[in-house]
Amino acid sequence: MHPNPIYHDADFARNLGFARERGFGVLAVNGADGPLISHVPFLINAEGTVAELHLVRSNPIARALKEPLAARIAIVGGDSYISPDWYGVPDQVPTWNYVAVHLTGTLALRPQEELQDLLDRQSAAYEERLLPKPPWKTAKMSDGVMEKMMRMIVPCQMTVTGMDGTWKLSQNKPDAVRLAAADQVRSSGFGAETDILSALMRGAGNGEVQGDK
Repeated sequence: MHPNPIYHDADFARNLGFARERGFGVLAVNGADGPLISHVPFLINAEGTVAELHLVRSNPIARALKEPLAARIAIVGGDSYISPDWYGVPDQVPTWNYVAVHLTGTLALRPQEELQDLLDRQSAAYEERLLPKPPWKTAKMSDGVMEKMMRMIVPCQMTVTGMDGTWKLSQNKPDAVRLAAADQVRSSGFGAETDILSALMRGAGNGEVQGDK
């Protein structure tokens, strides 16, 4: 998370909504030889207290879960390089705007008999975004195939004890300066989802001018 508190102005509901909408992030735990990282889809409940996911049984994180571990899930959104020239005012420096939400808590394995229900709920949550396409369901699998595949993965649950978001949208700049940069992000920016990031920048409030770093 960026240390400047001006970029942490999103409330809990906005951070939770972002995490639930994205539904995909980078899971990290501490390993014996350094951090263990996996990219995972997940479900998070309405209260933001529980995140559910599954891992391939051979995943180093799954293997490390002989007991619950402290964990973090980093969820990222749009991002773009910001050129100092885009502000239209002197004495600016390059920076990078982005949105990211981190979930912190404790990750643990769940009983294997919970896996089918988790997979059904995950696929239902993702498939409903594809309407009017008829949703795919695990029942469409041939007899025995789903059971065979499920033996290769394990259900996990993260008890979420903290949530923080960085919404770095040039809200430390005067309105005209921020809007000028937002226009350039839309037309010339590079990164991810620059159109969405530009719109967020346009909607961000501004305070007193502060340094980027």
